[in-house]
Amino acid sequence: MMKKVYGVTQINRYIRNMFAQDFVLHQVCVKGEVSNCKYHSSGHIYFTLKENNSAISAIMFAGNRGGLSFRMKDGDKVEVTGSIEVFERDGRYQIYAKEITLAGAGDLYARFLQLKQELEEMGMFAEEYKKPIPQYAGRIGIVTAPTGAAIQDIRNIAARRNPYVQLILYPALVQGEGAKESIVNGIHALDAMHLDIIIVGRGGGSIEDLWAFNEEIVARAIFECETPVISAVGHEVDYTIADYVADLRAPTPSAAAELAVYDRNQMLQRIRTDRVHLMRSMKSKIAVIQGRMETLKARLMQQSPVYRLNSQKQYLEELQLRLEHGMTQQLDKNRARLRMLAQHFDDISPLKRLGQGYAYVSDSRQNGLKSVSQVSKGEQLQISVKDGTVKARVEEIICQEEIGR
Repeated sequence: MMKKVYGVTQINRYIRNMFAQDFVLHQVCVKGEVSNCKYHSSGHIYFTLKENNSAISAIMFAGNRGGLSFRMKDGDKVEVTGSIEVFERDGRYQIYAKEITLAGAGDLYARFLQLKQELEEMGMFAEEYKKPIPQYAGRIGIVTAPTGAAIQDIRNIAARRNPYVQLILYPALVQGEGAKESIVNGIHALDAMHLDIIIVGRGGGSIEDLWAFNEEIVARAIFECETPVISAVGHEVDYTIADYVADLRAPTPSAAAELAVYDRNQMLQRIRTDRVHLMRSMKSKIAVIQGRMETLKARLMQQSPVYRLNSQKQYLEELQLRLEHGMTQQLDKNRARLRMLAQHFDDISPLKRLGQGYAYVSDSRQNGLKSVSQVSKGEQLQISVKDGTVKARVEEIICQEEIGR
């Protein structure tokens, strides 16, 4: 008997048609817990509905986003209304959501909120217990899976920022059975090495994938760790209990590396800049101090006995020059005045007059004769001329009035 052989496309198409003919699947409402929720840049939303050990893939196209009134996240318990169809290319079925309503928080999310509240009431999230992150770490421990994007991102960024920083990896399980114990052992082992910083984390995933970092024993290990701990679990939107209890939360493993490893090039540039500023400041201060020293030196010299003696000597020399100059000026003025007086006396000198033909007449008592009333007839007179004296006697006295007549 010849067996009939079908192609994969034929089978997938046949199953798709079977789903299409089932009117129950055209409008169905499914209840479950959201997991692996992803908002695509196209506007579509991809997620998984879970219940106990069963799961179904789901998608809401961007055109149906009006049927979603809240931002869906992992752990939400929702009711999805839509149609279940077969995606022929991959041969798998999924629910195409047209409307999604919130039915309540899922079991895992409820456990998360309960533990978060308990630890917060214990004070494990308090800022006063958080240790500062060293700015210049030389040895950094990492608790994460030995394979995967998280450790590679940390290594790449650390090598770029500072290749001299030592990275010590504790290869831990970060998901599934035994993950929480492995993470705790890693924290204890690296803490005993007295490192500068410990990074605890992994890459992104669903709430189930990240659940090991929501366990109480992991939170207590981080809280009791003497080494500063940076949590780096999942993506930027993911929050775990480890994030709240850690000394510093990084949104991603890459960001944790940026926070833990100082940039050597930036540090060298800052050192060069600080050196230039320091040199300028030192030169400025040296110039100010030199100026003050010159001022003090000048003041000290002014108080020096030698300087004061030289100053007094110079002052005396200036006084002497001023005195000599003043005396010379006074002598010159006196000489000029004397010449003027001599000229004046020479002009009025009797001798000069006598030399011009005048004579000096005096009576017998040597009194100069100025008026005819001073003499009498027969009185003897002396007449002085240029080259001698003539004695004479008065013969006649003639007044001026008689001459006029």
